Amino acid sequence: MTATVTEIWRHPIKSHGREPLESVTLEAGKALPLDRLWAVAHERAAVVDGSVWASCGHFCRVAKIPALMAITTEHDGATGRMTLHHPDQESLVFDPDTDGDIFVAWVKRLVPEDTLQPVRLVRAQTQAFTDSAFPSVTLCNHASHRAVEQRAGRPLSHLRWRGNIWIDGLAPWEEFDWNDREVRIGKAVLRVRERTDRCKSTHSTPDTGTRDADVLGALDSWGHQDFSVRAEVIQGGPVTLGDEVARV
Repeated sequence: MTATVTEIWRHPIKSHGREPLESVTLEAGKALPLDRLWAVAHERAAVVDGSVWASCGHFCRVAKIPALMAITTEHDGATGRMTLHHPDQESLVFDPDTDGDIFVAWVKRLVPEDTLQPVRLVRAQTQAFTDSAFPSVTLCNHASHRAVEQRAGRPLSHLRWRGNIWIDGLAPWEEFDWNDREVRIGKAVLRVRERTDRCKSTHSTPDTGTRDADVLGALDSWGHQDFSVRAEVIQGGPVTLGDEVARV
């Protein structure tokens, strides 16, 4: 069976929404365009200004604020304006580069009082705020997700993994065998650098932003808490739904 791209997702604001794409052009040495370009610094992240990459601990994220998982995003490339939707409040239309205060006021309504509070929206100036210290694209395997569903004993939305490129036609966990190997996806070539370690953000359902499943417990049954792999783009090119995926 030929492996193919089934879905492409970007997450313009780290942990604050997802947006589906039909195609994307990857660039060597960069994350997926507009993915994790912004992040939300919390009240203890005084030194984070976007001039250098910063780890996820400096930002508000789903692992600490489950309600964020239910945000969806629409980014207008012509105007730079972004629309955020959440089932528990009115949608917000704003410019992330100029309307940071408006965004913070909107998202604070989703943050419990006993959690580190959002204070500012930070734009990455040199490197996207992916969870890896290198600009990464996350590759996800539908067969591995189905295996997790079986261990969990219930259907689970695959969107809780917040991956970039979804692939079908592989064996379960086959993507783990790609470490340090090159993979051609459409016209782009990526080198898989590492497995993606997971946290409690995966326990939240994208439908409502509430915790509904012990996903880490399901992963523990395989002796790890990893899902998907992080890859570096080494040859840029377009990637479109339906494109073939193959090891080089």
